[in-house]
Amino acid sequence: MNLEEFFPHARPWVENLVNVWPTPIVKPQFAWWEVAHVVSLITLGGTSILMNLRLIGVGLTQEPPSELYRSLKLWQTIGIVGIVVTGVLIGMANAERLYDSAAFIVKMLALVAGIVLTYGASRPVAKADGSVSVASKIWFVIGMAFWLAGLWVFATGDLISPGVFHIITAAALIVLFAVRGRARLVYLGVLIPMIVLQFVWTHFIVKPDDYEHLNPVNIGFAWAFSAWIVGTGLFQLFRAGRGADGGPLTKVIGYAAILVWVTAAAAGRWIAFA
Repeated sequence: MNLEEFFPHARPWVENLVNVWPTPIVKPQFAWWEVAHVVSLITLGGTSILMNLRLIGVGLTQEPPSELYRSLKLWQTIGIVGIVVTGVLIGMANAERLYDSAAFIVKMLALVAGIVLTYGASRPVAKADGSVSVASKIWFVIGMAFWLAGLWVFATGDLISPGVFHIITAAALIVLFAVRGRARLVYLGVLIPMIVLQFVWTHFIVKPDDYEHLNPVNIGFAWAFSAWIVGTGLFQLFRAGRGADGGPLTKVIGYAAILVWVTAAAAGRWIAFA
């Protein structure tokens, strides 16, 4: 799935973007604009992680969510503006590759989802110290629809589907910090053997270049990892119940608002890999 499938007659226009101002200026300095794009993503990702980990109930728990929101909101906006501006410029300079890239579809869906989840759900919830309004619930559903569509393209796209393991890994690490006590030991007690089993299976039982048999194995492990990670996270959310900083939905919004930007970053890297 790529833009050519949806807009097949747009190729001449896409190919000509390299000649449209300011692309002739950007093209010779492409690496600098790429660095600015990555720095913007780091700025947004870092501030988003700090704020949304607080919604989940870990991280800078000594500060109320509203205080973190006030401290980080400007940098989040700077990060998003930087991503959009630099993304448009480097996209124009590399338009033909993006036109043929399934990973670009994922990145655009994740970008829309990230903006919706951040500005429509995560930030208002943090500002209200964990209270989820009706408007935030609506924006959360809309953002999740875009994000799940992006995940579906990521998981089913040729040459890019292994990128889903980046998102699974990020989710695994967040849940590791979120769960406490015996639940963390149980979580690791299952997760670590699964990782070892996947490594042995895909390096010794099945040869690394035997894709006919390797792909189904990795798909199976992706589902198994996802089920265990999501199941453990949901168990912890509902076990904790509702506290002073919100209930399970507050924490789900925090999880989603972090992982959506992980999806955008992973898809951006797979544009080059694929």
